[in-house]
Amino acid sequence: MGSAWSYRGGARLNGAMRLWSVHPSLLDRRALVACWREGLLAQKVLLGQTKGYTRHPQLQRFRATSDPVLSVATYLHGVADEADRRGYNFDRTRLAREASTQPITLTVTSGQLRYEFEFLLRKVLDRDPEWARSALDGIDPDAAPHHPLFVPVPGPVAEWERVK
Repeated sequence: MGSAWSYRGGARLNGAMRLWSVHPSLLDRRALVACWREGLLAQKVLLGQTKGYTRHPQLQRFRATSDPVLSVATYLHGVADEADRRGYNFDRTRLAREASTQPITLTVTSGQLRYEFEFLLRKVLDRDPEWARSALDGIDPDAAPHHPLFVPVPGPVAEWERVK
């Protein structure tokens, strides 16, 4: 199992923000930590507490909800749940809201999920092939598990995605 590892730091990004639609259990340690800190940055943007990243395309789907801050906080609780499962300690006191007790769902297209899974697989094969073999091997990209906040619907890669 995981160690009693903790992350409290702030976001330090190089122009990228990735709020994964795939299930947090698929993320290697590096991607999980990055998702947490980038999600915290997204929360700050949605709260109007930063001047940067205000037009970042990854935020469009959260802004389209009736309560963007609650949506991103609920998303982050899902990421923190995976960190808890691994024995990590992500500081939930940094979240603006408790997870919603009412169902919040955002749609994610099947094409977006497939793209993200394949993108994650390429990144993880480079930096942690052992994780890729143990966690990602055998997963059908067309049936990749999704973050609990999202509901898959048929469709192509999202328009806001910067395909690489």
